[in-house]
Amino acid sequence: MERIFDEELKQLRQYILTMASLVEEAIFKSIEALKQRDKSLAEAVIASDKKIDELENKIDEFCLDLIALRQPVAQDLRFITMAMQSDADLERMADLAVDIAQRAEELIAQPPLKPLIDIPKLAEIAQKMVKEAIDAFINKDVELAKKVVFADREADALRDLIQKELIYDYMVKDGSTAPRAVPLILVTRHLERICDHATNIAEDVIYMTDAKMVRHHPEKL
Repeated sequence: MERIFDEELKQLRQYILTMASLVEEAIFKSIEALKQRDKSLAEAVIASDKKIDELENKIDEFCLDLIALRQPVAQDLRFITMAMQSDADLERMADLAVDIAQRAEELIAQPPLKPLIDIPKLAEIAQKMVKEAIDAFINKDVELAKKVVFADREADALRDLIQKELIYDYMVKDGSTAPRAVPLILVTRHLERICDHATNIAEDVIYMTDAKMVRHHPEKL
């Protein structure tokens, strides 16, 4: 029975890795759609959301079955419950990637406002945080999880910088730029929210491994 349970936990890890891979791809394609002004890429991101939603449901059902049938305790129970929370965070990231793709579609029909430099940088931070958060979760790597939590500050600072530029250097000086600036502000917010969800997963890793609650209290690290 114990050997079967180990295989089931291994399968759960694989489900999470598969979902994370799909989410990372959606984030990447949504930003590429924005940078390249590519409607087909934006549409691909939107279409992929259904598959991610279905996988989230599959993972939740799998976790509930494990809890009901195997009655896990201690760290195994925390791992399974954190898997359910992590797949919820991943699903929300996928929704945010769809939001970015939709903003990209809005902007395709309009002339570019400015070269995209800082938004792709924020996207790189977000993608790295997602990957490292999942790696920390799968490998129960507390130090990597802490790295993700601290990276959220960099993401917040870059978001603020981008938004101030769009508001004060464009919208305030020329109100006619608003239809192009506002979608970029929203993209920035969506990326920052993706970083927040990656941070949630990292904080759960710390709790799962050390039974230490740090959510909303990074100073405890």
